[in-house]
Amino acid sequence: MKRKLFALVAVLAIVAAACGGGSADTTTTTAADTGGGGAAEEPMKVAFVYVAPIGDLGWTYQHDLGRQAVEARFGDKVETTFIENVAEGPDSERVIRDFANKGFDLIIATSFGYMDPTITVAAEFPDTQFVHISGFKNADNVATLFGRMYQPRYLSGMAAGAATESNILGYVAAFPIPEVIRGIDAFTLGAQSVNPDIEVRVVWTNTWFDPPTEKEAAEALLAAGADVIAQHQDTTEPQKAAQAAGAVSISYNSDISEIVGDSVLTGPVWDWGVKYISIIEEMMAGTYDGSESYWGGLSDGVISLAPFSDRVSQETQDAINAKMAEFESGATDVFCGPIVDNEGTEQVAAGTCMDDGSMLGMEWFVKGVSQ
Repeated sequence: MKRKLFALVAVLAIVAAACGGGSADTTTTTAADTGGGGAAEEPMKVAFVYVAPIGDLGWTYQHDLGRQAVEARFGDKVETTFIENVAEGPDSERVIRDFANKGFDLIIATSFGYMDPTITVAAEFPDTQFVHISGFKNADNVATLFGRMYQPRYLSGMAAGAATESNILGYVAAFPIPEVIRGIDAFTLGAQSVNPDIEVRVVWTNTWFDPPTEKEAAEALLAAGADVIAQHQDTTEPQKAAQAAGAVSISYNSDISEIVGDSVLTGPVWDWGVKYISIIEEMMAGTYDGSESYWGGLSDGVISLAPFSDRVSQETQDAINAKMAEFESGATDVFCGPIVDNEGTEQVAAGTCMDDGSMLGMEWFVKGVSQ
């Protein structure tokens, strides 16, 4: 972490990122004026690169709440900046490099498709710390950060499995990458734990953020017989489509019950601020492992389950809470055998559980998933 002295000046961060073909928006939050006399340390500069707008009420919204939590925790010791709507690929590399050139101490890239651009830029700026969300490539100054979201996915699947009458659950999904596949599988296993006849039907949108496409995908699933809609997307449109059709849904990223109402049974929730604050504290203390691979569970507070709707019976809530306690204690995990894939092949033998590497690289679907 680079630390410099300045004398009696207000700290201003100037961000000018070029995102060809996109509409990346830049917003800087400046540390408070130090005031008084004498010299003071310049605040740590932290930049966030977002794949969608902060108003998506989903993935990027939750990351920005984490950024705000950093500001609330550290005050004028930390200055944060973010750019939203940054496309994955070459655009993100330009944005990340621009932040590094401007001397930011910590750059947090918050989408899977930013992985290779982050690694490329990090090699050029060895004194800058980078954190990549949801990836698997590390370097001396590149840490990876994610949570065991498959655990609350399983728990939310239990709620969905108890709610369905058609035995068909719909799942609106962005891209067939391990992160998304793992979530679909965990959700399906959770649903089947309370209703073994469950079928989960998946529609791929090939986008993280496209409200009309997400809505259309949900409507197609509802028309095909699904009466519960889940999703791995960045907006609330699938849940709204379910509500409009008189169905129920499972949310993702944040608690959206105040927006969509009690038709949202529950859903996995991210709290990124917990880990962001920890990283910055360790950087300030000079103790941060800049190449860490973090994958936190329910007990860490980075992931959780949204409050239950009144439509979830007390019996189901009790069963979900009991399973959650098992996950938190480490007594069991989601992907413990026997597990058979949707082509009839045993993927996890009885008495064994998948290791982290196998889960992170998951490319198969459990029995009951159809696309």
